[in-house]
Amino acid sequence: MAKKQVGRRVEGWKAKSWFKVHVPENLGKAYIGDTIANDTESVVGRIMQATLGEITNDYAKQHIKMRFKISSVTGDAAYTEFVGHDVTRDYLRSLIKRRSTRIDCLIPIMTKDQKKVRLTISCYTLARANVSQIHAIRNAMTANIKAQAAAWDLNTLVTGIVTGEISRDLFKVVKLLYPVRRIEIVKSKVEPVAAPEPGSK
Repeated sequence: MAKKQVGRRVEGWKAKSWFKVHVPENLGKAYIGDTIANDTESVVGRIMQATLGEITNDYAKQHIKMRFKISSVTGDAAYTEFVGHDVTRDYLRSLIKRRSTRIDCLIPIMTKDQKKVRLTISCYTLARANVSQIHAIRNAMTANIKAQAAAWDLNTLVTGIVTGEISRDLFKVVKLLYPVRRIEIVKSKVEPVAAPEPGSK
């Protein structure tokens, strides 16, 4: 009886296929690994993760974890779309210094291609900030991101995150209000599109 069960498991494994997973075109379609499935339909929708260092071969960016959802399959190649990122806790702890303030800001935005994205941005000051200064910094970051978001599609947003361009632009704005050491986009999440209600057009 045991031999028959083992045989079934082996046959089931052999019936599965391997698919090579690639990141989106704006990140170079880099290969990030393999996934196994019975058919292509069960591959679509899977979430894959890789560090930005692995994707770009820049191991100074190993602390940035990128998440992708498989959106299509051609042959044995699976293609993905970006669904979010976050920065490792160890890296965030390394940014915290004595007599300084970390200011976190959660900002929901809508890109011009109608993608809802939640950004978590952290600002690290050079000296301890008071309550009014914290509010001013948070308001400035929120206003700046929301003003620019309407001009971004999702690919532009992702490029701005991974290159640090968005963080640098925010730094230029905030340093006019208070001395800051660093600004990081520590997390992003693309919100799923709500299904239309029955009967709606």
